[in-house]
Order: sequence, then C-alpha cells, then structure tokens
Amino acid sequence: MKITEKQVTDALSHVNDPDLGQDLVTLKMIDNIAIDGNKVSFDLVLTTPACPMRNRMREDCTNAIRQYIGPEVEVQVNLTAKVRGNAPTPELTGVKNTILVASGKGGVGKSTVAANLAVALAKTGARVGLLDADFYGPSIPMMFRLSKVPIQGIERDGKTYMLPVVKYDVQLMSVGFMMEPDKALVWRGPMVSGALKQLATETAWNDVDYLVVDLPPGTGDVQLTVAQSLPVSGAVVVSTPQQVALSDVRRAVEMFHAEEINIPILGFVENMAYFTPAELPENKYYIFGNGGCRRLSEQMNIPLLGEIPLVQSIAEGGDNGEPAALDEKSPEGAAFMHIAEEVAKQLSLIQFNKKK
Repeated sequence: MKITEKQVTDALSHVNDPDLGQDLVTLKMIDNIAIDGNKVSFDLVLTTPACPMRNRMREDCTNAIRQYIGPEVEVQVNLTAKVRGNAPTPELTGVKNTILVASGKGGVGKSTVAANLAVALAKTGARVGLLDADFYGPSIPMMFRLSKVPIQGIERDGKTYMLPVVKYDVQLMSVGFMMEPDKALVWRGPMVSGALKQLATETAWNDVDYLVVDLPPGTGDVQLTVAQSLPVSGAVVVSTPQQVALSDVRRAVEMFHAEEINIPILGFVENMAYFTPAELPENKYYIFGNGGCRRLSEQMNIPLLGEIPLVQSIAEGGDNGEPAALDEKSPEGAAFMHIAEEVAKQLSLIQFNKKK
C-alpha cells in the first residue's frame, strides 16, 4: 500500500490540541510531511516550546497514523514551535509577548518568581528577555550575579539602542546595571515612569518570544505607565498564603481589569506556599496557611499557575546569582518549570482566542 499525504492529514485531523480544542490540521500545526515507503515523518509545530502537553500530542499523532493508516507504519514526529504574539508596534520592537509579574505588596518574592520564570522559559527553548522595572529596588543584577555591567549600544535607523546583557540564555536589562549596588534612587514617580518606558523601548531586544517584566510592588505610577504604554500580553500576580497578602492581590487584579488598562490575568503564583525541609523532601508544612491562593483562584475564576515551596535553596540561589530554575530536576526547579509551562499555555489560549 502506498501512503499518500492526504491519508496522513486525514489521520492527523483526528488529533486535537488539548488546550485549544481543535484538530492539528485545522490549526495548521502540521508541516513538512515526508513519506518514504512505510515511513512517515512530519513537523508538529507547537504554539510554544514550553507546551506542557507536547509529549502527549506527539504520542497521539503516532497513534492516529497507526490507527487510520496501518499499525506497521513507522512514524517520526519532529517537535518544533512557533510562538505567536502581539502585532509589532513602534513602542516595543523585537518582542512577541510581554508578561508583567506583579504583586499587591512587597516581600512576597515577586522578583524571585520573575527571574526564575524567565530562566525556566528559556530552558524550554524559548527566546526570553527580562526587564527589571523595579527602579527603587532593582534585584535582577544580584539574582544573576551582575553589577555595574558596561552597557553597549547599537545604531538602528539613526537611533542608539542599548544591548541587553545575556546570561543563562536570558536577555537582561535593569537600571541596576547602571547604579552603584548600595545607592538609593531618589526620583519622583513621573521621572521613574519616563525612565522605565525609555529602558523598555530603547533596548535592542533580539527576537524575544517572552519579555518578562518585574514590576515594583503595589498599584502606582510605574505599573500604570507599563500597562498603558507597552503592548502587554498578560500579567502574573504573585502572593503568599496569608490573608493580608491575598487582600492586596485583589487590588492588583482590580487594577489590571480596570477599563483603561484591561490586561488579562494569566494566573496567580503562590510563593512560600509550604515549607519542605531538605532532609524530608516529601513533607509539607503550611506555615503561612494552606490553600489561600487556590481558594482565591476559584472565587475569581483566575488560574492558579503553581505553588512555590519555602526552601533554603531558592533564597541561596537568588543571593548567589544562580536561580533555582536552572536545576529543573530539583523540586523547586520543577515547580518553576511547571509555572513556565502554564504561563505559556495561557498566552497561547489568549492568542488563539484573539484570532477566532
């Protein structure tokens, strides 16, 4: 029996993307079909390299070919990805998706989540940038063990742009690169807002799939400037389990949902969700309360992207410039990888729904 390309596409039309709910052929996720006798190969073009269902989809494709064409067919599924994003804008070139990482209050580990989210996304194969928008407390330089980095420039269309610093495959930009480590920034809100917009738009981001923006805590001028002046794809809100932190989360959600801002919330991240001793890795002690973010997620119909344990290695990694997500086999690294996959999934859903 000679296998035809139509037989292959007909078979694969029975396979749905579990998140998008349509078949792979309709979604144009099948490419480069090649047939050599009894061997069939093709590309499965995912919406993100961080797709959490990639292995299941590859297995479903293989099973479909064997079910609808023949059990003896040799199948090779090549996983590739094409990240979709916002239409290019003059305000922010070289970036497909912008992810704001926010918190209603300080001290909940927002910058830790932003840094590890960026590293985790990069480890999936995505092109990632990280913008430190916390001008009053820039911590990204410390978290990546970088300080007073000489920023290089590049000319484009008669204008000078700053080249981001690259570490762990993440393109980084922070005002902290240009400051003395222990020097305070004494600026009024409008000055910070203007400088932040300049930092974002005058950095030569290089074909970034996901730009993670570490916002300062709260709901002030800087948050409004970013939300209203940049093409934002969605926001991640970080909290701890305590009720006082969760009440501030509600205010952050209200800010993003305000009519003049209207930014989708990708989901919540509960940091310091439970304590796990290194010598008892299977044990969980809910020091600050149990399930606070999960209940809020259900009440507000906003996804809970994941829970980050309270472990010493995360804090040490931040102090030593080695984010925990670098070790994806550790429990804390795996937690950040899971969150990265969920963030990518939510962004894919948003882009898909825009085109419906």
